[in-house]
Amino acid sequence: MRIAQISPLWESVPPLRYGGTERVVHYLTEELVRRGHEVVLFASGDSRTSAELSACVPEALRLGGHSGDPTIPEIIQIDRVIEQADRFDVLHFHTGHFHLPAASRLPVPFLNTMHGPLNHPDQARLYGHFRQAPLVSISEAQRAALPEANWLGTVHHGLPLDLYRAVAEPQEYLAFVGRVSPEKRLDRAIAIATAVGLPLKVAAKIDRVDQAYWQQTIEPLVRDNPLVEFIGEVDDRGKQELLGGALALLFPIDWPEPFGLVMIEANACATPVVAWRNGSTPEVIREGVNGALVGSIEEAVAAVRRIDRLDRSAVRADFESRFSCARQAEEYEQLYRHLIQARRSGADRSGGRSVVPMLHAA
Repeated sequence: MRIAQISPLWESVPPLRYGGTERVVHYLTEELVRRGHEVVLFASGDSRTSAELSACVPEALRLGGHSGDPTIPEIIQIDRVIEQADRFDVLHFHTGHFHLPAASRLPVPFLNTMHGPLNHPDQARLYGHFRQAPLVSISEAQRAALPEANWLGTVHHGLPLDLYRAVAEPQEYLAFVGRVSPEKRLDRAIAIATAVGLPLKVAAKIDRVDQAYWQQTIEPLVRDNPLVEFIGEVDDRGKQELLGGALALLFPIDWPEPFGLVMIEANACATPVVAWRNGSTPEVIREGVNGALVGSIEEAVAAVRRIDRLDRSAVRADFESRFSCARQAEEYEQLYRHLIQARRSGADRSGGRSVVPMLHAA
């Protein structure tokens, strides 16, 4: 198949440090190329890919210090995709919604993987208007906010099996990886680590919008707690060292997490996860197999104290069976083929709400 992968421009593909969506686009693109497809990646010029790269900006917007209107390069990117649309059998968008008015009128089928939360009222209004837009969720929980949207299926994220290696003997510390933001609840992680008396290593980025939260809420907890080590953003090598050496990853979220890529990154290192029961976590975490689901700091503390009962080899085995990028690519291939066939047969112009069977990656 001739496939266009359209990535956000905020980070490179793959990202140098933080960047979940762009990381997923990279793994999917590389696997599709490996499987013999002709793939063009529409992304920033500093991206690294085995596919043909169509550079839409010279470098990723965030680390490149972009201070202008981010919608301008996004609109230009969409125009470049439209200009080349006749090269492709299918267009796969991982971006926002600016393409919807044009993409629905193109002679090439498209689909949109939704990478973020969908619980804002404006989302219901948008996808109520574009009710025929084919959407893919990254967890069953994510789609709950938009039950009437045209969901083609759910495809859980996947990682290359050789990206991280299993670590059988961890060190005596806990890990937190993510953004410093109210919904990620680093404060909970600090409270848990303090209660069990274990060091907490924090690899996180601080967005401009979260600077006040960092200064007012988190920095005092970090500064006054000798157990907390703030590392900042890390790359894949840094994640291997950090996650592989940890007793457990703490994932104390306070929002409906759409997926949570770091959970399977930890599992790939054979490290279990202690996660709040919220959003996608019950789909990713199997109680007593690859981690624990909790609803309070007290439950999390108890889970950490018994985390060594989990078999780390079983954690890795569960990751391999459920969250490989090969499985992810295969499920997207099914979606692509059904969309292409539906377009050729005219089924997607018949007024039906969905043209392909539902996919469930769990």
